Amino acid sequence: MKHRKLGMVTEHRVATLRSMVTSLLAHEKIQTTEARAQEVRRLAEQMITLAKQGDLHARRQVMQVVTDEDVARKLFETIAPRYAERAGGYTRVYRLGTRRGDGAPLVLLELA
Repeated sequence: MKHRKLGMVTEHRVATLRSMVTSLLAHEKIQTTEARAQEVRRLAEQMITLAKQGDLHARRQVMQVVTDEDVARKLFETIAPRYAERAGGYTRVYRLGTRRGDGAPLVLLELA
């Protein structure tokens, strides 16, 4: 599967994406760069789809990505039932402009 390297070594990239997915599910929105948001969106949508299944195997798969047990519980108990009838497209991206320091395009990634 293709993915963006985001200028990081593999271990750093995986840790960053896990942390960002956990933050997105905890706060239901995050502000980040466009490239990172697209990668986080892929993982977050997979986690919500797994949580909709609700079985033990899905729980264990989610816990490999989500770093906080409370956030995983929230995902299974409140977020997944909200999207029970939807077949994807759980997130929404809003463009916010560019970052002052380096001109990177910023976006707001939120649960739809």
